[in-house]
Amino acid sequence: MKPLNKPLALLSALGVALITATSAWCLKPSLRLDAATPDGQVTQLTTQLLEEAQFSHTRLDNALAEKFLDRYFDTLDGTRELFFQSDTTEFHHDLPHLADAMRAEGDTHPAHAIFARFLQRIDQRQKFVTATLAADHFEFTGQDRISLDRDKAARPQNAAEAEELWRQHLRAEYLEEKLAGKTPEQIVQTLTHRYDSQAKMMRKFSDDTVLEMYLNALAHVYDPHSDYMNREQLASFNTVMKLSLAGIGATLQEVDGYCKIRELVPGGPAAKSGKLKVGDRIVGVSQDHGKDTTDLVDLPLPQAVDLIRGPKGTEVTLTILPALAEASVRKTITIQRDEIHLEEERAKAQIVDFPTGAGQKMRLGIVDLPAFYASDEGRSPSATADVTKLIEKLKTEGVRGLILDLRRNGGGSLQEAISMTGLFVSNGPVVQTRDLSGHVEVGDNRDSHKIYDGPLIVLTSRLTASASEIVAGALQDYGRAVIVGDTQTFGKGTVQTMLALGDIMQRSGVTPKADPGALKVTISKFYLPSGNSTQLRGVAADIVLPSFTDTPEISESGMKNPLPWDTVPSALYDRFNLVKPYLATLRGTSATRVAASQEFGWLHEDLARVKEDGDNKSVSLNEAARRQQQADAKARTKERAAVLTAAEKAAPPVYEITVQNADTAGLPAAKEPKKAPEPTDDSKDDGSEAEPAAPSEDLQLIEAQHILTDYVRLTEKKSESILTQR
Repeated sequence: MKPLNKPLALLSALGVALITATSAWCLKPSLRLDAATPDGQVTQLTTQLLEEAQFSHTRLDNALAEKFLDRYFDTLDGTRELFFQSDTTEFHHDLPHLADAMRAEGDTHPAHAIFARFLQRIDQRQKFVTATLAADHFEFTGQDRISLDRDKAARPQNAAEAEELWRQHLRAEYLEEKLAGKTPEQIVQTLTHRYDSQAKMMRKFSDDTVLEMYLNALAHVYDPHSDYMNREQLASFNTVMKLSLAGIGATLQEVDGYCKIRELVPGGPAAKSGKLKVGDRIVGVSQDHGKDTTDLVDLPLPQAVDLIRGPKGTEVTLTILPALAEASVRKTITIQRDEIHLEEERAKAQIVDFPTGAGQKMRLGIVDLPAFYASDEGRSPSATADVTKLIEKLKTEGVRGLILDLRRNGGGSLQEAISMTGLFVSNGPVVQTRDLSGHVEVGDNRDSHKIYDGPLIVLTSRLTASASEIVAGALQDYGRAVIVGDTQTFGKGTVQTMLALGDIMQRSGVTPKADPGALKVTISKFYLPSGNSTQLRGVAADIVLPSFTDTPEISESGMKNPLPWDTVPSALYDRFNLVKPYLATLRGTSATRVAASQEFGWLHEDLARVKEDGDNKSVSLNEAARRQQQADAKARTKERAAVLTAAEKAAPPVYEITVQNADTAGLPAAKEPKKAPEPTDDSKDDGSEAEPAAPSEDLQLIEAQHILTDYVRLTEKKSESILTQR
């Protein structure tokens, strides 16, 4: 088994989600490279490589070419309000010849012709916005709403329909600025500048950038993790791989024209600030505390990321649509950029003397593993070595049960995932990998050494992805651990490799005039010992707990064109049956606690509001209704604050164990309780909408500790019964 590369969280500052692996790939003799221009050569080579090297071996035919062209239109116009229906019809006339022209000649004409039309529509919209702001006085007393979900909407038939969409969009932005307390003069200035800046930025796109967007659209119709990177994006990728990129520490993805936060890097600036959450959409960025804000809506993700990142120590001001604010009113926050350090990804542990009633306590251990890092990734120890050291310390201090927290683990080294599983299961298959030819290779943990055989819970979420899904799934297959968390994990069961196009060109007898970039392409799939793929379905939780991350949008199935779920024959492995005898009881007691919990009750309320907004897929343009929503949200914040403060004060002592202090005798000083959320400057009476004070971010972890105490009691009771019978 080849080790996977740097984990998701460390790559995420680039906005390239869920990259997992590199490996060699042999050049197929059927590849040919005879296009007349450098761009043509890159296009021809990328097209042929996707046909030959991508896992599904799909030829670019007319049906796939149509999806590709539609994807390119959506890359430029994700909200489907710029291009007219006649634009797409016009360019679809080239479809009968598109695939053959790209494969045989490296034809790039559609890329630039469509982009030229895009600039034309951008200019039309800019002129319309300027004229409308100068002439119109907007009223917000009606009951009309604006749709927030246009990824499948019909494009406008003509200029009149487009202008109506633009006007409604402008009204929504005007209302958001008004709710933020700006005067009409300030609003007109802000919106005029926003649209002017966006138009200027689009006109600055180079031919290389246009070609990258075009070929990336092609790669994405094969699967969501195959990408084309031109020389600039490849350089950015390599910078991330060297861990020297400064930014806010967030995984970003493009969703319906919005730059959306998929994950926060543990220990990164965004996570430390507490100002951003998974699901927030970044709609604007400024380098000067809100001045000269650049609109990010419909801006291609690489360009949006370039604006968000910057030198260490500098500040960036972001305009966001909060994930939890039902009216989706804009909110402005400022974050100081910092480098993403590998040390932040290192495993750590906690010891908790968890109250069990009647003054009794049970000592539990928690290992938080944000990534599966290997010893050759800039550190001497590996994830397995670190976790081994931590567990040995937890055992020394007398823990009776263990939680392995993988909620924020986006993957990493496959070999580390295999050896990590071996800390809990001796000698057996952990993962099966099927390659392009259909060959299945089994990765087992024969070289690992089991160090813990007590009660084990694996805590997961929709952010648990790739290699971490292998660990959770293998331990579930073996019946070794109770899986607790979101309905399922992310569902990324594919492996990618990076192909340097320049190397392939030279082997084909062509010397490129400049670095042509690289193609990241999916080459294989993961399967569990049982033979089930982790692709799409992920790993289902044995006990599901409500959470804000448990949404289909945060999953492989929420991405476009994912590879399907399938199976391979089961490997031979032992089933320990350490979970099934107790699962019904554990589910029942957990459900009773969750139903009685005030904080889980709040969570259900917030989830219901978010779901209602998601079902409506629209937002009100009635000012009075929106201000009432603001008032309601602020009232909830105030109402919950006192209860949350009391809960934090009653929390049991927690002892932080790090790799550095694990060799120290005894326990460190107990960790200070985390303060309950309080209204910040971002949510005071400035017209912006406050987010409700959310339940503790460790709500799922606390319930997992309750489940673990139940699990420990049940297993210990059974052990006592067996000893008595003997």
